[in-house]
Amino acid sequence: MFLIGFGFDSHKFEEDKPLYLGGVYIPYKRGLKGHSDGDALIHAITDAILSALGEPDIGELFPDTDPRWRGVSSLLFLEEAMKRMKNKNYTISNLDCTVVTNEPKIKDYKTQIREKLSNLLGVDYSRVNVKGKTKEGFCESEGLVCYCVVLLKHEG
Repeated sequence: MFLIGFGFDSHKFEEDKPLYLGGVYIPYKRGLKGHSDGDALIHAITDAILSALGEPDIGELFPDTDPRWRGVSSLLFLEEAMKRMKNKNYTISNLDCTVVTNEPKIKDYKTQIREKLSNLLGVDYSRVNVKGKTKEGFCESEGLVCYCVVLLKHEG
């Protein structure tokens, strides 16, 4: 049996904060505003996995009103989604993500992000895709948006 999940996240840029996408540090003049480290790509992937499983979303599990999650690595959220996925005997068959932003250019970091995600998720590199799209001038410098779809396969 297969399950499909969709995830979405967006964050505004914030001065004097490091930028992380897909668990990868990207040298850029601004980071992403958020209660955690603001890694919108990890948030979208986490929500896609949770969605496929019919689990509560990232905001329910890790509310931004809870001080425990202040400034933490978003990888903790992904680890919880992966734990829930494994407990239900699923594995990731395929992951496809799109990051929409004018800057920074995702193409310069795409390989590194795909490698990191492949390792984090235990999925072959060829089954992880990350695309960068521009906003064509719309809301040019306010922030970025991430979309993700995941296909889970039941093992057993």
